[in-house]
Amino acid sequence: MIDLGDLPPSWTVAPLSELTEYVQRGKSPKYTDISDLPVINQKCVRWGGLDTKHVKYIHSDQQRSTEAVRFLRVDDILWNSTGTGTIGRACLYRGEFPQAVVDSHVTIVRSDHRLLEPKYLHFFIMSSAVQDEIENIQSGSTNQVELSRKAILELPIPLPPPGEQRRIVEKIEALFAELDKGEESLRQVQTLLARYRQSVLKAAVTGELTADWRARHAGKLEHGRDLLARILKARRENWQGRGKYKEPVEPDTSSLPELPEGWVWATVGQIADVIGGLTKNSKRVSMPLRRPMLRVANVYQNRLDLSDIHETGLTESELERALLKPLDLLVVEGNGSKDQIGRMALWRGEIPGAVHQNHLIKVRLIEKGMVEFLLWWFQSPDGRQMIEMVASSSSGLHTLSISKIESFAVPLPSLDEAQEITSQVREALLRIEQLNIYTEAELRRSAALRRSILKDAFVGRLVPQDPTEEPATELIARIRAQRSAEPHKSGRRKLTA
Repeated sequence: MIDLGDLPPSWTVAPLSELTEYVQRGKSPKYTDISDLPVINQKCVRWGGLDTKHVKYIHSDQQRSTEAVRFLRVDDILWNSTGTGTIGRACLYRGEFPQAVVDSHVTIVRSDHRLLEPKYLHFFIMSSAVQDEIENIQSGSTNQVELSRKAILELPIPLPPPGEQRRIVEKIEALFAELDKGEESLRQVQTLLARYRQSVLKAAVTGELTADWRARHAGKLEHGRDLLARILKARRENWQGRGKYKEPVEPDTSSLPELPEGWVWATVGQIADVIGGLTKNSKRVSMPLRRPMLRVANVYQNRLDLSDIHETGLTESELERALLKPLDLLVVEGNGSKDQIGRMALWRGEIPGAVHQNHLIKVRLIEKGMVEFLLWWFQSPDGRQMIEMVASSSSGLHTLSISKIESFAVPLPSLDEAQEITSQVREALLRIEQLNIYTEAELRRSAALRRSILKDAFVGRLVPQDPTEEPATELIARIRAQRSAEPHKSGRRKLTA
């Protein structure tokens, strides 16, 4: 229940039904490809205004002439009444179309302008007093959540005199405009930080970042070719597979860029073991050997979320293959979104004895000192482009596989230079992360200020009262009397739900 607390003497509280001319949802229309009559749906309704790119259309003959009241008017409030994640969102209609209607998921709220400023109502709907109440409705239900017409009509509105409503709106708009400027600057900083991060990674994996360092150590570094030979030798000697050992596929360098002196191209299959995980099946429930299991939901780009870890059953032979070891790279195998495919993070042994499901592919480097360099490569612009190109699919689901990952070409510097690169990248990314934390904190502070401004606005603390203004109670009584004296108007809303 909305608690409005103590209000100034010139204010009153009235149900929205007393303050409106029309409150009604739209209908469920039959859409057409012909751009005739626009229909506003819940995707169009944004706090900042109407997003017209989601508009659909119907034939105008679906809208009967006797329902002209349903056509939108300037300053109507469009209020989402259903839909997870969109319910409760509202915007003002500013006449974006010559004629338009709404569908059954959006409610039109048309103020009586003698009593209620549309912008004032819009800001009140935006306030925590209303939005928290809608959030409580959603969290307390497992069914389709609905903001009913009855609930809208019964919504208690803290009502100051009209002049004070306008002053409140002007003050909110002025304060919000200043916050908008600050937030825009913070988002520009975030954009620049994202670009800087990409430029750091590109410089790291092309050798540009350590060009001076490499020049100072000329003649002292192991050639990447020799490092690759050592890795291949260790791979061959430690191989425990079945049948005859097969040398991994070498990279096709014909279309690859030139590398710095001392670097070579290799494939992931040459420098690492690439291993799949456990498939889900009903038999695992009864298996006595139990282990915590990482899923796709636990792996994000360069970070792990271990707040929700599932457990699975498995056999001893599966454990040997699926067990995670420190410095394994976990790669997401498939995703409907191209920019999410191949996201990966480094496992540092956070949960002893953990295993991974088959939708995560494990990359275990033979030379552990190269693991973070490999991570930077796959997150760099060139690495991401390669992943997205190999993972692309005509079906819309972007997928990787063990063989695809094994075939990826990667640059290979000396081990010493790879570790120097890791040190410099860590330092740069730490600075970026600190600045990102700061900008996020400032954006949260700005959002809190907005909530505080709205809270003060609707209890009479944002602007001073004018004792010469007609109190809201007297205004309502006068308008009610005028309504009683007016002849009945076709299409006028009823004052009761």
